[in-house]
Amino acid sequence: MRTALVTGGGRGIGAAISRRLAKDGYRILLTYCNASKPAEMVVDEIRDSGIDAVAANCDVTDAREVALLATHPWVIEGIDVLVLNHGRYDRIDAKDLDLTHLRRTMSTNFEGAFLVWDSVKNQLSSDARICVIGSQLGTRGSSHGADYSASKAALATWARSLAQSLAPEGKRVNIVAPGFVDTDILAGDSPEKRSSRKEEVPLKRIGTPEDIAGTVSFLVGNESNYITGAVIHVNGGLYLP
Repeated sequence: MRTALVTGGGRGIGAAISRRLAKDGYRILLTYCNASKPAEMVVDEIRDSGIDAVAANCDVTDAREVALLATHPWVIEGIDVLVLNHGRYDRIDAKDLDLTHLRRTMSTNFEGAFLVWDSVKNQLSSDARICVIGSQLGTRGSSHGADYSASKAALATWARSLAQSLAPEGKRVNIVAPGFVDTDILAGDSPEKRSSRKEEVPLKRIGTPEDIAGTVSFLVGNESNYITGAVIHVNGGLYLP
């Protein structure tokens, strides 16, 4: 049985990725941090479809918890797909950003991804596919999310470097950079703000978690076998680098 490990796989984009990869035939090991109920709901939904799934509580900033994740029997048996999706986003004006917030965001979004990769890298299958969830803000920046933008930029350049290093082994690494997606990050939008976001996007709609999941499914599938080190922007035409 092929196995996919999805960090932050219990809600939002991560939940959609977990469901989609289960539909593609992978058993799913998803992680969450403290919020167990949404994660267990995703696991139950996947199991009801006839695919095995399990949720593991793991704070990716804690090396001990990540090391414990690496001892899970499914990880030891071998990981075929690794999706690094977890993250945090604190709305702070760039001019007000302090070192504490910067370190906290970098620790979660960038260092956490590295910790997970470093802990499971020896259990990756010979043709493993790795997908890193970045952001358009990792390229264009953000006046109210400089720390988030910096962490996503670091993720993308690290992942592209990793892609070059792993390519001779037959492993592929790609990055998905979403634009506006209907998740908790946009939950605080007023109706007016949401409407203005839609107008800003050339396709005139907010993206769905399933839009991102479909791209991940393609990038870890066989039809993308000659793609590695790519940053795929999924944003309805909002930002064209």
